[in-house]
Amino acid sequence: MSDLTKALAMLQATFDKYAGKDGDSNTLSKAELADLLHKELPYGESIDKAKVDNFFSLLDNDKDGVVDFTEYVTFVTALGVMCRGK
Repeated sequence: MSDLTKALAMLQATFDKYAGKDGDSNTLSKAELADLLHKELPYGESIDKAKVDNFFSLLDNDKDGVVDFTEYVTFVTALGVMCRGK
């Protein structure tokens, strides 16, 4: 398996790990996103509720009250660009 294929599989697996705890396995609720942020990001445990609420609002592009996989991938892509360090 190529590195890119592994990265894509990990991206999907991380989404799947948190999605669905509140019902729909195709989306992240605000609580599920908070759990993902707190457990998967360095210093994630220091992200307070207000920041999670604001971040969720930014990610939920279609304002349907959940973050779908496309919205999640947009976040991960932006995070990757920010972390690239150039």
